[in-house]
Amino acid sequence: MQILTYNVNGIRAAMRNGLIEWLTDKPYDILCFQEVKATPDQVNLSEFEALGYHLVGWNAAQKKGYSGVAIFSKLPTDRCVIGCGIDLYDYEGRVIRADFGKITVVNAYFPSGTSGDERQGVKMKFLDDFYDWIHALKLTEQQLIIVGDYNIAHQEIDIHDPVRNKNTTGFLPEERDWMSKWFASGFTDAFRHANPDLVEYSWWSYRAGARGNNKGWRIDYLSISDALQDQVVTCRQLLAAIHSDHCPVWLQLTAN
Repeated sequence: MQILTYNVNGIRAAMRNGLIEWLTDKPYDILCFQEVKATPDQVNLSEFEALGYHLVGWNAAQKKGYSGVAIFSKLPTDRCVIGCGIDLYDYEGRVIRADFGKITVVNAYFPSGTSGDERQGVKMKFLDDFYDWIHALKLTEQQLIIVGDYNIAHQEIDIHDPVRNKNTTGFLPEERDWMSKWFASGFTDAFRHANPDLVEYSWWSYRAGARGNNKGWRIDYLSISDALQDQVVTCRQLLAAIHSDHCPVWLQLTAN
């Protein structure tokens, strides 16, 4: 199984920037997109279908041009659940779940908190609620993969300037503490498991040539149930893919 997670920062813009052409010769079985900023009727889905993907599910935000997550797959899907049952997050199109045999994939777009204290409060509430929701799900689904834009850089190795950003949302102590709690609760950071000391980022500001100078943050993750650790073949940021201010992250697992 090969899974790609990608904050596309507007799926229509990413497609205009060559997303479909880039995917043409790639082996990914499942595509998880965040921040699609559209509804499915606004997107030419036939371009994905031509590559062998079917639309598993799409959770669009009620606010036009905002947030939203979607899953495409070449694999048969047993179940798709739109949302997490919490109105605020479902209104913003933050979560979608799909089951592939024994594997359950949750695609999530965490709030950013960058627009002020109110949204930072929403972000912290989301972290607590999402943690509880996932752990309730984990009682029945043992093999979970939680992908998406977490909007948090966990450790100093995951951000280009940890000192200057120590009080910046996305690298706040309380956010990093949540990530540590998350990864101590039965989940593994697939990238860091496969690459303990590798410095790679998944997001760069559009300002001041940040991407060209590689002044980035690693905020896009594939969290896997600890039981899946031995199945990780590789997990990397695909740095050459430039359709967004993020790059995709790729996970390959061996067969169960």
